[in-house]
Amino acid sequence: MARHLTYGAARPTAKGFSSFACFAFVALLGVAFWAGVIWIGQAVLRITGLGF
Repeated sequence: MARHLTYGAARPTAKGFSSFACFAFVALLGVAFWAGVIWIGQAVLRITGLGF
């Protein structure tokens, strides 16, 4: 008789919640990336004197 070994959590999370959490995490990373790009761009423009 084959034994099914589990690694990690004893009870796996639901597939729908897992994919939604992954999507939310990727979206959060995207927002953080573009916020950083805008912040660095504004800082560069401010330092060079080309900014508003």
